[in-house]
Amino acid sequence: MLKIQNIKVLVEEKQILKGIDLSIKEGEVLALMGPNGSGKSSLASTIIGNQKYEVTEGKINFDGEDILSMTADERANKGIYLAFQYPAAIPGVTVREMLLAALRAKNKEVKVSALELKNTVKLEAEKLHLSPELLERGLNDGFSGGEKKKMEILQMRVLKPKLLILDEIDSGLDIDALALIASNVAEMVHENKMSVLVITHYQRILNYLIPDSVAVMKEGKIVEQGGPEIVKRLETCGYE
Repeated sequence: MLKIQNIKVLVEEKQILKGIDLSIKEGEVLALMGPNGSGKSSLASTIIGNQKYEVTEGKINFDGEDILSMTADERANKGIYLAFQYPAAIPGVTVREMLLAALRAKNKEVKVSALELKNTVKLEAEKLHLSPELLERGLNDGFSGGEKKKMEILQMRVLKPKLLILDEIDSGLDIDALALIASNVAEMVHENKMSVLVITHYQRILNYLIPDSVAVMKEGKIVEQGGPEIVKRLETCGYE
């Protein structure tokens, strides 16, 4: 589903990624771990096409296509979704309006009615224990941290991406919210064969969203790859 080959990236003329090789199969969950400043979020931003990140070398293939020349919205419409660590608020644009616009952009050949979407969003929001009142407000406008994270997962459930990138979505969540979000992602992996790149510092989310493989980043490089046993060792011994 995703194949990254020797990606090197500059930000403001400073090299952040120093030759990353990484691949994720269809329906696979890959956990990406590493100390602060190792380049994990930079890799996520590079995959989605953030123009701040200048790719100087390497390739990124998604679902058999080279996506480096694509804009961020083109990559999103291909099926790449990033759930942000700090989701932005968009006052004046309701959750339903945003999702309707996104679905229509993604499925230009299929007409999506506002009523059909309203019913779908209502059902999906119930699974995440989100208040119906939030759906009528501006996206993330005045939402709590947990509500914002749940809103990211609601968008995932409605848009059904092929690749989901979770950028430290577990930060600031209580135990119940974490379990609810992780179980929803695991359900989508099982039902839709969605691929997941989960960026995290901690084992706790991986107790619910079990990774097939684990990669460790340090100073802009992948320094180790293996199975879930790596996570337990990191929890015990740390990155040093």
